[in-house]
Amino acid sequence: MRVAVLSDIHGNLHALEAALAAADAARVDEVWCLGDVVGYGARPNECCALVRERASVCLAGNHDLVVVGTLGIEEFSHDAADAAAWAREHLAEENRAWLAGLPSIAERDGVLLVHGSPRDPVWEYVLSIDAASAALEATEAPLVLVGHSHVALALGLSNGHLSGGLAPAGAELDLTAGRRLLNPGSVGQPRDGDPRAAWLLLDLGARRATFERVDYDVAATQAEIREAGLPELLAARLSSGS
Repeated sequence: MRVAVLSDIHGNLHALEAALAAADAARVDEVWCLGDVVGYGARPNECCALVRERASVCLAGNHDLVVVGTLGIEEFSHDAADAAAWAREHLAEENRAWLAGLPSIAERDGVLLVHGSPRDPVWEYVLSIDAASAALEATEAPLVLVGHSHVALALGLSNGHLSGGLAPAGAELDLTAGRRLLNPGSVGQPRDGDPRAAWLLLDLGARRATFERVDYDVAATQAEIREAGLPELLAARLSSGS
């Protein structure tokens, strides 16, 4: 089975459409989403509708939970809080109900899916060797998929040794040797220096993973954010992926 793994869409419809078009071209069988469908961007309803239609599994991220009211806005920074408040006002009730019902953790075909980490599925960032080691110690799953950080990562544990780091576009991994923790990067708000929409292609039959990037209309997304009156930083940073 071939799977497109998406995460951190953040209301960026143009990036989501581009990632899904690339996934379709790769002839994937399923789409998995690791959460944060909304927040930051100006097209939350359209993104929810498309993920609802296409994803066979979708998790709740911290931004999804603050928009539906499960988490308090005071837990977020200024720009994130402003964007969450805007999304609360504009999210359709059917999408609010859908987001509120999403799980925070799932398992598919022996793969563990979380938004943050196995230790804290909503909040913990896996950005260091120590955090990755602790995350893998918290589960026996051979392959763990995480999102949340907006940084594409490939980490592996073999013979007690953890190795790996940032995963650039085109990086390919053999999943047969040791255990792996992978972050596909962010579809809608990349923060690893590559502004293109990020996604991960998993071939579970061949036991391989490929980190993918796809261009999208950044300027159109920026215009939508500005027209909505959302914080300028959320638009500006899309140009640099930072």
